[in-house]
Amino acid sequence: MISFTLSLLALVIGYLIYGKCVEHVFKPDDRPTPAIAQADGVDYIAMPTWKIFMIQFLNIAGTGPIFGAIMGAWYGPAAYLWIVFGCIFAGAVHDYFSGMLSVRHHGEGLPELVGLYLGKRTRRVMLVFSVMLLLMVGVVFVYSPAIILGDIWGSKLTWIIVIFIYYIVATMMPIDKIIGKVYPLFAFSLLFMALALLVGLFVKMPELPEWWSNLSQSNMNENPAWLGESKFMEINPLFPCLFITIACGAISGFHATQSPLMARCLTSERHGRPIFYGAMITEGVVALVWASVSMYFFYDGGWREVVAPEVVNQFIAQVRDGHSLIEFFSAPAVVKQVCEGWLGIFGGILALLGVVAAPITSGDTAFRSARLIIAEFIHLDQRAIAKRLYICLPMFLAAIALLVWQMENPNGFNIIWQYFGWANQTLAVFTLWTVTVYLVQQHKPFYITLIPALFMTTVCATFLLVSPQAFGLSQQISYTGSAVVLIGALVWFFAWYQRQINQK
Repeated sequence: MISFTLSLLALVIGYLIYGKCVEHVFKPDDRPTPAIAQADGVDYIAMPTWKIFMIQFLNIAGTGPIFGAIMGAWYGPAAYLWIVFGCIFAGAVHDYFSGMLSVRHHGEGLPELVGLYLGKRTRRVMLVFSVMLLLMVGVVFVYSPAIILGDIWGSKLTWIIVIFIYYIVATMMPIDKIIGKVYPLFAFSLLFMALALLVGLFVKMPELPEWWSNLSQSNMNENPAWLGESKFMEINPLFPCLFITIACGAISGFHATQSPLMARCLTSERHGRPIFYGAMITEGVVALVWASVSMYFFYDGGWREVVAPEVVNQFIAQVRDGHSLIEFFSAPAVVKQVCEGWLGIFGGILALLGVVAAPITSGDTAFRSARLIIAEFIHLDQRAIAKRLYICLPMFLAAIALLVWQMENPNGFNIIWQYFGWANQTLAVFTLWTVTVYLVQQHKPFYITLIPALFMTTVCATFLLVSPQAFGLSQQISYTGSAVVLIGALVWFFAWYQRQINQK
């Protein structure tokens, strides 16, 4: 528990100190925000700061800080380090600047911001890339809660139809009508669940892996999830897979598509740090809690409280035979077992809200972001509902086609999710480079985003090379190739930077 406690304190201190430094670099002022200057009663609507925070938190969270942290715990205490350092120095910085740049540029979405600083060609690429990513988010977050709800009552198809109808309504309606009223309740439920589990951890005080500890093969019978010597780690090496697996709890490009939604509702630039930087740190805390709960569940025998021993023995035997960990201790299963085992009936209800409501609320804002991104690109005002429908109709038809393909393909969900994971972090790369160029042009300390940009560029390049779903090259070749990409990125940046200096 020492590493967990230190990590928790580090996130809080990171918000108070580094968050303040990042805010100082941006220098918020008292200029009118888009919510005031461009109020339209649909997307540009001034809302209370506390409500914007709750909506922003739920928008960027979904099931990401839960499922990602659980899967990241398979890699052991390295998950702590990535959540802490990734969240403070990359993710929260990424979210803050993507939100505040939107505020400064009249509430514009990510593709428009990228176009301003990386050029028109990149803007067009980002338009297609962002919309495709958001459609994948919407489709994935229709399917996954429908599966869970279908096991409780009704059929999967019925719930898919119900959720999709809700998406259509929420995407078309003004942001304060459904999202502004319902999201704070769901966000509270997600935070309450994390807080209850946090208390549970300190009450139980389990022996968790520490930063400086190593788990050996001899511990595998007691720690069935430690797969350091198994097929799992061969297929999914810690670098780069940990940094793709834990996305929303550390850094996620999806957030840059969501921050402009709340940038259009902010009443003061000075509220940016608690809303954008603070929501990401809060998400990091949730991820840290779930990573720790999962490590207790996996490593310290916590599974004995809720899982029959014969199930675990079967798991150990089959994992040694090369079967996938996901088949036995999947993230939804761990959430359900832990919450019901620790928190009883009420915990089960919270688990349902966390696992079902969270992805649904991220899915509808994904479609909303896609509508606004397309509207900005074609310069179509969104005050009239007919003009919203003009964009939404083809968008939802494309989503339905993707959803049908996913349902008909036995492995469709996993395929979409894997591509989403890589695309998500690649989107973060574009955002970080955009902010870096902005900081250079504004004569501000650009290294605060240059270092994360270079790191995430290397992560995404390595994953593309090593992943069986992409090039599937050996680790040695992949790492060599990613080193070449890193050097190329450095050369490009400093050549561009030198031209900027010469032009002054």
